[in-house]
Amino acid sequence: MKIAIGYKTKNSSWGGGNQFVSSLVSEGLKKGHQITFDLVDRDIDLILIIDPRSYNDDIPFGSYEIFRYLFCVNKNTLVVHRINECDERKKTKHINLFLRLVNYFADCTVFISEWLKTLNVYQRDNLTRVILNGANEEYFNDNNHKPWDKKETLKIVTHHWSPNLMKGFDVYKDLDDLLCTDEWINKIEFTYIGNLPNGFKFKKTKHIKPKAGEALGNELSKHHLYLSASINEPAGMHHIEGILCGLPIIYRESGALPEYCNGFGISFKNKDFIPALKEMIFNYEKYKKNIYKYPNNSIKMTNEYFSLFNELISNRDSILKKRNLFRSPLTLINNSIFFILSIKNVVKYFNKLIRRLIF
Repeated sequence: MKIAIGYKTKNSSWGGGNQFVSSLVSEGLKKGHQITFDLVDRDIDLILIIDPRSYNDDIPFGSYEIFRYLFCVNKNTLVVHRINECDERKKTKHINLFLRLVNYFADCTVFISEWLKTLNVYQRDNLTRVILNGANEEYFNDNNHKPWDKKETLKIVTHHWSPNLMKGFDVYKDLDDLLCTDEWINKIEFTYIGNLPNGFKFKKTKHIKPKAGEALGNELSKHHLYLSASINEPAGMHHIEGILCGLPIIYRESGALPEYCNGFGISFKNKDFIPALKEMIFNYEKYKKNIYKYPNNSIKMTNEYFSLFNELISNRDSILKKRNLFRSPLTLINNSIFFILSIKNVVKYFNKLIRRLIF
């Protein structure tokens, strides 16, 4: 099978999408599939859309290129759209619209959580599937993890690539303040790994710059407990990596976190994390014992994707019969607007024109 993936990976600490594509490419090559990151070849079996924002440098093709490929090059190519974003997670105003518009081409839509599927981010008349994220156990495992013995200080950790405040900084700040109180100063430690919002500073929390892969896994394993306070998290990778490293989790009841963390830690609502923390301190061994059952690793995830791809290819004829890229005038008009927004060459042209006018 030849698969075109609309995302260029980076060999550094980055977001969850980068880790997903890296895992998928690695397993795809092991299974004998061909992977390409452009639409040059004429015999592509399946196009995988990762991100609708084709104006970003790491997105090699967008709606215009897919439209042209399906109509002018290979009409038998199937299109799968993986949705892992939404406006709700960062209070943006355009992502849901972009997702719906690019989803116009999808023969099948994959969501990384059931919670995402409830949002207005897709065309609701095509095939859908939910496949949960999974992290690479080569880097994220509990081989070197030492459980908390209740004698030493409880070491709490979290990590995020994004510095957006909705990643849970309201709770992380409150926890940092807690470290300054007489009741908690000698009981707990908190480490934050990743980028911070502009102007944000911790008082007692240890801040470590972003890490990736083996280095990140080793750092997480030095701790006893993971914390995720992310708001409207579509899924993410951070909490998965923490749990796979052997850490029970305290997590916010928001977005997809309950789908991924239920049974492997304790939840809290809004900002009230202290009762969950106290319960975890009391029942740490109970939740630690459950960690080895955690299922969300990259092998399980990629196997589900390739199983889906094979299923789609096997049913290609029936899927293509149902495909209708001219579903309605309104959809076509909306999509035409998105074509204009997504053509990177047009954006680059105007950037050059503006620079010439200024300089």
